[in-house]
Amino acid sequence: MQATSLNMIYMVGIGPFVVIPFVIQSMGGPQCLLAWVAGALLALFDGCIWAELGAAMPEAGGSYVFLREGYGREGWGRLMSFMYIWQTLFQAPLVIASGALGFAGYSRYFMGKWSGVGTMPPWLDKTFNPVIACVIVLLIVALLYRRIEEIGKMSVAIWVVVIGTLLWLIWGGATHFNAKLLSVPAGGWSLSWVFFAGLGHASVQTVYSYLGYYNVCHLGGEMKNPERNIPRAIFISIVGIGALYLALQTSILSVVPWQEAQKSQYVASLFIERAYGAHWGAVITFLILFIAFGSLFGATVGYSRIPYAAAIDGNFFSVFGRVHPTKQFPYVSLLALGAAAFVICLLFKLFAVIRAILAMRCLIQFIGQAIALVRLRRRGTLKFPFKMWFYPVPVVIAIIGWAGIFISTGLIPMLSSLGAMAAGFLVYMGRAKVQHLWPFEEASA
Repeated sequence: MQATSLNMIYMVGIGPFVVIPFVIQSMGGPQCLLAWVAGALLALFDGCIWAELGAAMPEAGGSYVFLREGYGREGWGRLMSFMYIWQTLFQAPLVIASGALGFAGYSRYFMGKWSGVGTMPPWLDKTFNPVIACVIVLLIVALLYRRIEEIGKMSVAIWVVVIGTLLWLIWGGATHFNAKLLSVPAGGWSLSWVFFAGLGHASVQTVYSYLGYYNVCHLGGEMKNPERNIPRAIFISIVGIGALYLALQTSILSVVPWQEAQKSQYVASLFIERAYGAHWGAVITFLILFIAFGSLFGATVGYSRIPYAAAIDGNFFSVFGRVHPTKQFPYVSLLALGAAAFVICLLFKLFAVIRAILAMRCLIQFIGQAIALVRLRRRGTLKFPFKMWFYPVPVVIAIIGWAGIFISTGLIPMLSSLGAMAAGFLVYMGRAKVQHLWPFEEASA
């Protein structure tokens, strides 16, 4: 229950509520539902990989452990796992910052309502999002400065609010359903390159909204019965959230015309206002912000365990391996990621951060991890408590899907990702040469 709730609150967050207008814009009509299906299928195929590896190696660190073992603990695995941790120092704060910036952007709904005008003074408009986002990051770090048992109980309470809010939104669509608004415009299903380009851009946004189905793998060392509970949590999360997202998007499109929805900054709040009245728009906005906060809560606790796992393994800077003397959690890792997210909130805007997140992850973490599973399967030395159906079809589809997402992020995010990889490679080689690690270890070692 706690594992699934941590996954789900991370998956939902602010993501779907801020990307829905951009998904509609990319597809140009109600056919945007296809992008949510595409995102769910990629998550499901990739979830098979995470389920196998997580059940077989339930340790803190998730992908760090999978890459290390898949490519060889004392060989290429040392480089690949280091590269993943290096990228985590970029992409984990990016994830935290994206949630905080999304929270700040959506909270502007209240500013317009309370001030009685639709715009803010220029000085406030410019500083509002980064300041609010930074405050949220600080609050999340403060709440996570405690033992994992307390965090698990808190996650269940947040999960109840997440599911309740989504069900309310879906119920609003079901009781105010207008099928005419779901009519696809002429040429909407024309399978041209424009259609597939739009689907690619839309899928970047929907995949971002599904990220988090693997969060339990980062906490494998702190889970009960991980061989059973990790696969269950992954698949329940993907199927459950996928169904809720489809129902949510359908509900919104059946009440708010897609031409209007694609331009709305607060589309879920607009939807509830149309269905129940203006005063209920404030209520749903408050609940959405609570969900966004809960998502940050789940994401940050998982990511804080990754640099820690590498540090205690001797494959990253040792300071990240420090554990709080009384509360027994990796406090240095938590504080470092929180500080980096704080800086990102001050420097970047939301959708630039989203594209950077996906570009950073595709090659090393997702594609590299899929290849690691194939290597482990061929080696035959590891016991897999869970095995996917129709292997290796899901693995091949996941690799192709992530390659497509990488390309769809755009030139600048792709180059930034490759630049970060190059820098990580140079840092590893320099550190390995000084410490006589692979590939510079002494013959006697």
